[in-house]
Amino acid sequence: MDFISINWLAAVVAALSSFGVGFLWYGPLFGKPWQKLIGLSDEDMKNANMGKIFGTAFIFTLIGAVVLATMIPAGTGLLNGMLLGLTVGVGFAATALGINYQFARHPFNLWLIDGGYIIIVYVVMGLILGAWS
Repeated sequence: MDFISINWLAAVVAALSSFGVGFLWYGPLFGKPWQKLIGLSDEDMKNANMGKIFGTAFIFTLIGAVVLATMIPAGTGLLNGMLLGLTVGVGFAATALGINYQFARHPFNLWLIDGGYIIIVYVVMGLILGAWS
């Protein structure tokens, strides 16, 4: 892994893009079904420490974006960046989450929502990183 030649601005933008995806995914698209599947009430949602949640989420997503950036060679382009993001999202992230969900006995529909989010996030991050490679 070559951390020195990473386009760090692209990695930060890629990580930040996950919040846009998350806003739509866990808001109007799947927010209520997700909330029901994990057992959080509206009151629970209002009382969350959003600074801690979003800060930690950004750090984890930035790590993922940086590692993905090390896998994207210069001149990759949008389409190949997207395809690499799809490969990582499906082949590593969503499948690892699926294994964890099976052992934790989480509902399959929860994995569809969370795994789908992870796949879309890696596709978008791959697109951004590929475009800036």
